[in-house]
Amino acid sequence: MINSVKSTVMSVANKNNFGYITPEDFNLYAKQAQLDIFEDYFYQYNNWIIRQNNRTSNSSYANIVKNIEEVIETFSDTVALTYSSGEFVLPSDYYYLNTIRYNNTKEVDRVSQSKVLNLLASNLTSPSILYPSYTLEGDNITVYPSSIIANIKAQYIRVPLDPKWTYMSLSGGEPVFYQNANDYQDFELPATDEPLLVAKILQYAGMSIREGDLYTFGNQEEMKNKQQEG
Repeated sequence: MINSVKSTVMSVANKNNFGYITPEDFNLYAKQAQLDIFEDYFYQYNNWIIRQNNRTSNSSYANIVKNIEEVIETFSDTVALTYSSGEFVLPSDYYYLNTIRYNNTKEVDRVSQSKVLNLLASNLTSPSILYPSYTLEGDNITVYPSSIIANIKAQYIRVPLDPKWTYMSLSGGEPVFYQNANDYQDFELPATDEPLLVAKILQYAGMSIREGDLYTFGNQEEMKNKQQEG
């Protein structure tokens, strides 16, 4: 998909003499555009859940929620966490933490930093091997009781891999798309997001080269896509 997106972006820019977009700049804009759309999926999900709850008889809302869930689930991953200096280190690519499990079966309850001291101070509520808890701080979690130093896994939503349009340089010519490069990476969003990716990349390109018309065109295309989505 990335080559198709780039071809469309370059066609719009060249057709209107908006200036040349280098492969390096395109990759930067593509990365940010993908992140914008990825994060918007979570906003859409919450928005459609509210609509669904308010109008439970409309089955179309349930279908939309299901479709969004399926996209988000493509970024789901489960990994064993490394223990270091009293904490478990979360993966560097984590975006949203779903569940923490101990010994593959027992779900670890999350507690806030403000409540964990009260839990630990009481024999009745203090976390145990049977009922462990954890707190989240930055990219690390602390699991209670402190005797748990292994066998912790995290199920989380990761951020998309950075897209990269790779190419071969031609002597005296334009760069040619080369998909077999070791660092090639396509977009990880569904193909239905291609028009929105084009629109957002055009916006970033327009801001970068200070071309207001290009930004406006991209913004109009984005609004058109969102209107079609409902």
